[in-house]
Amino acid sequence: MKVLDAIAHIMKKEGVEYLSAYPTTALIESTAEIGIKPIICRQERVGVGIADGYARVNNGNPPGVFAMQNGPGAENAFAGVATAYSDAVPMLLLPLGHPRVRDGVFPLFSSVRSFSDITKSVEQISTASQVGETMRRAFARLKMGRPGPVMVEIPSDIADAEVDTSILESYKPVKATLSKADSQDVLSAARALLDAKAPIIHAGQGVLYADATEELVQLAELLQIPVMTTLAGKSAFPEKHPLALGSGSSVMNGCVYHFLGQADVVFGIGTSFTKHGMTTTIPSGKTFIHATNDPIDIDKDYYTEYPVIGDAKLVLQQFIEACRDLRPSINQDDSGVAEEIASVRKAWLKEWAPKLTSDEVPITPYRVIWEFMNNVNPAEAIVTHDSGSPRDQLMPFYQSGGPRTYLGWGKSHGLGTGLGLNIGAKLAAPEKFVVNFMGDAAFGMTGLDFETAARNSIPILTVVLNNSTMAIETTHMARSHELYGTRDIGGNYADMGLAMGGWAERVADPADVGPAILRARKATEDGQASLLEFITSEETAFSYRRPFG
Repeated sequence: MKVLDAIAHIMKKEGVEYLSAYPTTALIESTAEIGIKPIICRQERVGVGIADGYARVNNGNPPGVFAMQNGPGAENAFAGVATAYSDAVPMLLLPLGHPRVRDGVFPLFSSVRSFSDITKSVEQISTASQVGETMRRAFARLKMGRPGPVMVEIPSDIADAEVDTSILESYKPVKATLSKADSQDVLSAARALLDAKAPIIHAGQGVLYADATEELVQLAELLQIPVMTTLAGKSAFPEKHPLALGSGSSVMNGCVYHFLGQADVVFGIGTSFTKHGMTTTIPSGKTFIHATNDPIDIDKDYYTEYPVIGDAKLVLQQFIEACRDLRPSINQDDSGVAEEIASVRKAWLKEWAPKLTSDEVPITPYRVIWEFMNNVNPAEAIVTHDSGSPRDQLMPFYQSGGPRTYLGWGKSHGLGTGLGLNIGAKLAAPEKFVVNFMGDAAFGMTGLDFETAARNSIPILTVVLNNSTMAIETTHMARSHELYGTRDIGGNYADMGLAMGGWAERVADPADVGPAILRARKATEDGQASLLEFITSEETAFSYRRPFG
């Protein structure tokens, strides 16, 4: 068989069900022939996003896969891969490469060289006989250690080369392995956690990839410690749990602000503690316990008194055992912390009630978010945001419904990313009501790929918050806008959704927001890709926008 056929069969052995792709690559034919369904996108960045969203919801098992042609195809995929790399998403990327005799010749684009900084690993299949071992290494890197995109470049002269079928007979799916932490490290950290006067747990997406939500809940309940999550880790802890604070990024709700501000010990689990525009800057004077599976994160941005290296699920089990050994008489019935959380949240929501329930026209985005929250059971949905205002308006208020029911992203945050993630999430969880919130600027970047969802009968809902301007740039573009209207953008996106084969409505009346959401959900249940366009105000107010220095 040909090398591309061998790759397709290896992917099948590893459980791959979908291939997100953009032509021309004959891998599309090879995978389709053996029952791996191709999803052909309209542009490569969205195709990468589809694989990204699939991997996040499917926990990388199997990973999302994206394939593209050499040169322009690989070049156009770069931004999507950068997003996946920054958020540690396990996906397999399979670009074609130029013939080996042309490898490295200026100005031909080399995926091996160009993607080396934004992939966990990148390797070229240099001879046909290496296809099995190269793919085995790729899947091993996908399944073990810190997650991230892995790339295998397939030179075009290798792609159609013949390979012996014995390679497939000998190929066995890669087995993953996990490691516990050093027991003394855990014991020291557990003692510090027990002695803390106002501890807080700071949980990241490593908890999601480790399937460690149950253990995180057990530890929080055992010690009655409040839990916040990172943007990428949102949904790792049940957000309607009495000990849940919500999530923090460049914005946060009142509970995160209050409890993180007063904490003396911060226990980070499955988080990198990266200082970044989309992460919460933690106030000085805290004692840090930092449990991660990648030592590169330790002491990167904060000094760590108690470093712990290991898988989040196993580490949390060790902490539970250590805390019980150190303090057998722990009182799990102390509800003081939960009562304080409820009180702080009530006061914060009261402050925001005028925005959340406003009847103003144009509609405030917060009214759209509030109506969505009151009309959709979060346990039945998967929700993601887009860059800019929709992310910062949605994330502090929305309470997710369990692990992987919210896809938070943002360390590398190109406008339009959420649409591809939404399509991939629906492929991974077809039973869920899968929704992305995006602004009109984000729709302008990737909106034509709504047609990809419609054409492939992937019934997502895209919510477009249309204020006909880049409101978040009001202060940055004041003079240019005064002179030339530089912030203004426009379009009737509901009409575009209909033209692309989906169900769509345009909503301008605040009283119709909730009913429109229910109509859109019904359309998705009927198998239609759906789009709701809300005519919204130029809202620039945000909850606790980066108050910590």
